[in-house]
Amino acid sequence: MRQLGNFARHCLWRRCLCAGVIGCCAIASFLISSVAITSFALAAALPSRAAVRNANEGKDKDSVQRPVLRWDEQQPGCTFSRGDDGKYSYGIWSGDVGVVVAVDARELQIIRRRVQPPVFAVLITMHNRGAKSVDAAASGITLQFINHFKVTQSSLDPDAYIRKVQSDADALDDETRREIKKHPEQRQVRETRLQQYQKSVNELIEFLGKSSLREAVMDSANPEVHGWVFFDANTKWLGAWKAQEELVLRVPVDEKVFEFPFKLPPERGEFILQKR
Repeated sequence: MRQLGNFARHCLWRRCLCAGVIGCCAIASFLISSVAITSFALAAALPSRAAVRNANEGKDKDSVQRPVLRWDEQQPGCTFSRGDDGKYSYGIWSGDVGVVVAVDARELQIIRRRVQPPVFAVLITMHNRGAKSVDAAASGITLQFINHFKVTQSSLDPDAYIRKVQSDADALDDETRREIKKHPEQRQVRETRLQQYQKSVNELIEFLGKSSLREAVMDSANPEVHGWVFFDANTKWLGAWKAQEELVLRVPVDEKVFEFPFKLPPERGEFILQKR
């Protein structure tokens, strides 16, 4: 009987040992599978070294393709003039392509009188006196506000800006109608104010539609493109204007970046009168 009991205990011990081994193998297999799945997911989510290298090479290639031509009155190909209309014009010529930027010396004061939201405006003219066609567009043009954390604003799409102005005008019209219902005694004052605002909006929309810089191709048949370019001046990073603002306008064209540093007003404390 004692031998039979020992034999039974020995069999039970072997069964437990086998069950433990099988359980450990199952756990190990599960962990290996989980690690493999996680590694595969991470490999799929993260870009490969080759992809990162190619992206960086693309950036380097793009920077090589777009050398920066910075305006300096002392440099060959750079021009400067002051018009009777109060605009200062800065020009850069490189080969057959030239870019001229005109900015009103009173632009910082003019911004406050424009329909909201406020925008900063510059007049840009592009020239091509060569046989090769050159693309011209407002997209890609930027304006950097040096005195305000070097904030850089991209040019506004004129059609999108028109829709924004019209949407704000419609919202103000609805709000005015509601206020008139609440306060009928204010009808005349509010309607007069609304009519003046709508007149300004209509004039602005017409100007944006006709005078904004549009995408075009400059060639022998169309050697010059000009138009106004606008930048959002309604950002928390700008704040109040300084006594003299430093700005940098960058215009990419013909695989180059034409860079125009300028100040407003051009001379500190300068008071400019526009000739009539």
